Amino acid sequence: MSDRDTRHQQAMQKLKAHVDEKVARATEQRGLLLVFTGNGKGKTTAAWGTVTRALGYGYRVGVVQFIKGLWECGERDRLQDDPNLEVVIMATGFTWETQNREADTRACREVWAEAQRLLADPGVYLVVLDELTYMLKFGYLDIGMVKRAIENRPREQTVIITGRNAHRELVALADTVTEMQEVRHAFNGGIQARRGIDY
Repeated sequence: MSDRDTRHQQAMQKLKAHVDEKVARATEQRGLLLVFTGNGKGKTTAAWGTVTRALGYGYRVGVVQFIKGLWECGERDRLQDDPNLEVVIMATGFTWETQNREADTRACREVWAEAQRLLADPGVYLVVLDELTYMLKFGYLDIGMVKRAIENRPREQTVIITGRNAHRELVALADTVTEMQEVRHAFNGGIQARRGIDY
């Protein structure tokens, strides 16, 4: 065996020991709180990927879309006939289009009531609160109320929250936080969103 091969083998043995030790320490089984945030593209897409995974195992999933629900959504269109998927959409779409705080707050509270129902249902394995961060930022929902619903959810239920500028209390509460960082975005270069790629 060459010196290079020997060094590689030793490095891989060390890595394996490290990974094995972490696996051995991970003994707790429960649902998670995942937060996908940051100014980069892919937060909602990552959430839909997890939805697809859960549905693939036959689990019940609820998706609550607070902003982009009125847009075309290839993932939602493809999965909507799965009897284990329930999708709830906020009626007003992008709040900066309506520019009506009272109507947006009312629409948000209506869809939040559905989110609370899903968060309280022990039969729902995964709940996605897509673009929830904006509802907190704009003051349509109270962070305390949202935290209570998440903290009191069934133990086995996982929740994914997406959106930019995640509230610091959600970040502190989360088990996993992924920040999508934008390096470059085609839209900023004048390129339109592409069907089947961006939505």
